[in-house]
Amino acid sequence: MSRIALVTAIAALGQDQDLLPLRQACADLGLAADIRAWDDPSVAWGRYDAVLLRSPWDYTQRLDEFLDWCARVDAATRLLNPLAVVRWNSDKHYLADLAARGVPVVPSAFVEPDADPLPALQEFLAAHAECEEFVVKPAVSAGSRDTQRYARSQEFAAANHVARLLDDGRSVLLQPYLASVDRDGETALIHVNGVFSHAIRKGAMLHRDEALNLRATERIAAREPGEDELTAALHALSAAGARLDLEDPLLYARVDLIRDGDGRPQLLELELCEPSLFFEHAPGSAARFAEALAELLQTSAAS
Repeated sequence: MSRIALVTAIAALGQDQDLLPLRQACADLGLAADIRAWDDPSVAWGRYDAVLLRSPWDYTQRLDEFLDWCARVDAATRLLNPLAVVRWNSDKHYLADLAARGVPVVPSAFVEPDADPLPALQEFLAAHAECEEFVVKPAVSAGSRDTQRYARSQEFAAANHVARLLDDGRSVLLQPYLASVDRDGETALIHVNGVFSHAIRKGAMLHRDEALNLRATERIAAREPGEDELTAALHALSAAGARLDLEDPLLYARVDLIRDGDGRPQLLELELCEPSLFFEHAPGSAARFAEALAELLQTSAAS
């Protein structure tokens, strides 16, 4: 019997709604799946045939420690998704890589810790004169932590936000706020082993003058994606695979899209490390995931 570790964090215990249905789906296929926290020093990770990242949601505050842990696990057993993917995808600078490969990405500008915050913000606003609102977020973040929406008239407040993040040694991502989010929300497309599984709608979470914290309450519903969204998601996944020289599809991926002013899908985030997969909104999706995992392990054992 294969043994799987479903990885969460001590700080996230009980917050991941995907863990229990996934553990049950694994058990139904004869896979022994244990829920383990990445920051639990008592766990012997080499005991497992695979270590599956699911909700290590405090890693953004402990990135170096987390990546060191991932490297140790990768040396001891199979890390899913792979180490190179986690290293690349844990920092939103990956958006620039995808944009350079022709993926339609929400316009993104990065401010690095050695920059002067106000001039950097003013340069961004000048380059996007049409945007009435914009978003400030850390380049390394999860669950919209330390992310805030601003109007152009709040330039100085936003610059102070940027300055606080830079003072902490964190890179900052600036993006126009696309108004379609308030009307249509985001479409999150979940892929398993490179194949579309299901999609959900995420309601708008950012409100002006309100900063969000880790794992803020989300308004989720099942959604049938449009053909253009399915195409955009596959484009993003293909570009990521080319960037990382991947020979095989990733076990899991979530592609978050929003529409621009002309109604075209734009990539907001490509989640390859620890995304919620929203099994409860798609009957059978946990079973499909477990089947793909079992097939992956069986193929690895046979090779």
